[in-house]
Amino acid sequence: MKHSKQGTERATADSGRRAHTKERPHSLETRTEQVLTGESIGVGVAIGPAFVVREDPAPDLRERLSSLDRDEEEGRFRDAVIRSISQLGKLQARLALLPEDSQFEIGSLLDVYRRMLGPSRLQRGVIRRIAEGLSAEVAVFEETEALAQASHPPQGARAGSGEDAAAARRRADEFREIGRRLLRNLTRTPFLTLRGMPDGAILVTESLRPSDAALIDPSRVAAVVSEEGGATGHTAIMLRALGIPAVLAVAGALDAVAGGAQVVVDGDRGRIVVDPAHDTLVEARGAVATYAQDRQKLGRMRRLSSKLASGEKVLLQANLELPAELPLIAQSGAAGIGLLRTEFLFINSEELPDETTQFELYASLVEAMGADTTTIRVLDWGGEKPSEALERAGLSTLGETPNPALGLRGIRLLLKHPALLETQLAAILRASAVGPLQVLLPMVTVAEEITAARDIYERVARRLRRKGVALAETLPPFGAMIETPAAALTAGVLAHHADFLAIGTNDLTMYALAADRASADAASLYDARHPAVLRMIADVVNAALQHRTPVSLCGEIAGDPALAPLLVGLGLRSLSMTASAVPRVKQVIRSVRYEECVRLGRRVLAETDSRAIMKVLQEFGNAEVG
Repeated sequence: MKHSKQGTERATADSGRRAHTKERPHSLETRTEQVLTGESIGVGVAIGPAFVVREDPAPDLRERLSSLDRDEEEGRFRDAVIRSISQLGKLQARLALLPEDSQFEIGSLLDVYRRMLGPSRLQRGVIRRIAEGLSAEVAVFEETEALAQASHPPQGARAGSGEDAAAARRRADEFREIGRRLLRNLTRTPFLTLRGMPDGAILVTESLRPSDAALIDPSRVAAVVSEEGGATGHTAIMLRALGIPAVLAVAGALDAVAGGAQVVVDGDRGRIVVDPAHDTLVEARGAVATYAQDRQKLGRMRRLSSKLASGEKVLLQANLELPAELPLIAQSGAAGIGLLRTEFLFINSEELPDETTQFELYASLVEAMGADTTTIRVLDWGGEKPSEALERAGLSTLGETPNPALGLRGIRLLLKHPALLETQLAAILRASAVGPLQVLLPMVTVAEEITAARDIYERVARRLRRKGVALAETLPPFGAMIETPAAALTAGVLAHHADFLAIGTNDLTMYALAADRASADAASLYDARHPAVLRMIADVVNAALQHRTPVSLCGEIAGDPALAPLLVGLGLRSLSMTASAVPRVKQVIRSVRYEECVRLGRRVLAETDSRAIMKVLQEFGNAEVG
């Protein structure tokens, strides 16, 4: 839970924004509290008066066809693009006033927006629609919506699972955000404004754009409540980075909350209470104090080692999907990047990123990690993910197979198009001169994939050395991900050919249980605590240890504090997770002894039912707390 922050009155890069908020008289004695729920963003609890902000309505798009000629409509669109780019430039200029972590976060996203507004698939699509007779407004809306739908298909269609689905939603949000900005600039409709927001207020709005979230002063805003958004979007990432309690996707928030009403925002439980009763307020104030104490303890965790109470070291690293998440890793106290997903380099890009572009990005991240290792996973692309760069290069498999999860993806795609892999490996090898890193191959199912990829790896290294390019003295370790039952069952063979193994439990669970959590019908069947999944993890670890091959786990269960003792008991000594999970996992790791974890592992592996396993884990957790 969290200390209430002070509100903000801030300048904005967009002119003409207006706030609409109506205060009402109210008293705790005469009003009944109302509880609303939404998606938890975390970062604790806040208490304060509501500041309700409503944007002017979006433009009316019922008139599809243009009454102007084509050149005039194109001119209107290009003017809106220029105005949007200018606004993004003003936002960029204001970053110097923000905390350094926030500068990095919003700066990376602004770069994405600027690329989308440049010569891109989006621009070409809008111009094409205008040429068909549509107005610029309708052309922008339909093209950005089409791109968003392609990035993240509607519920029920395949959109990947886990981090893939979250990344797809963020890509869709990026297109829709640019669409909103262009539409408002086309029609000169004002944007949202926070002018006049009192100190210590709770911001309640329909939608908070990432560019707005990043400019909020966290020392003055108590919390954020929004009717739209989600826990994995850009706005949520920024609010967590800024330490602002928030609950997003709260249906009916604007109707339920009046300006000035007292509100309790519980960002951990995804709950807001409007006009809280006396007992609720007392409980919330206690939660604020408790969270402050917990925050201090977790803050100290950043500087402490991740050793078991019995002295054994457990390496805790962070996954990184976007460069914007780097500040969160620094804040978490993670000992390096355990999984760097490189797909973002191929998103919203017209052309495949060249060797220099990739090298500069990898080198900057490796340098930021200092002496801690960065594990770079080469491109893991499947047919369910659209990429203009891959499509234009003739490498995309989108739509070519009814089940992309079982088609040409990961290392299979790279070996079919080795030039793509060679470019990426060359960039990674060049970055190895900057600091310690490892190379990780995705979706390996047979040892021949490792040997084929290693041949390319060593050939690229020889070529670079002949040219006098600086590389690490010893080639970085070359590892394989264990994400399928085939890989898990032959882990001993793979360990013989790989320098290290990394267990990706998200896909391993999906393939083992034939259940995709992105599917509404099968999501309940997806359970990483299923006995089959846990036994495969144990078998992989045992095979790796027999071959003296390092092994780590980088699935979502690595970030679950309740499962940390079990994973240690199964033999793991290296875990990689979302940065925000590191402090709590470290707290648990430091509280348990090795022999206790081993006994827990044995008990769990003896069970044959997920519910029984949950009961064992709960009993262990209760005993530790007791």
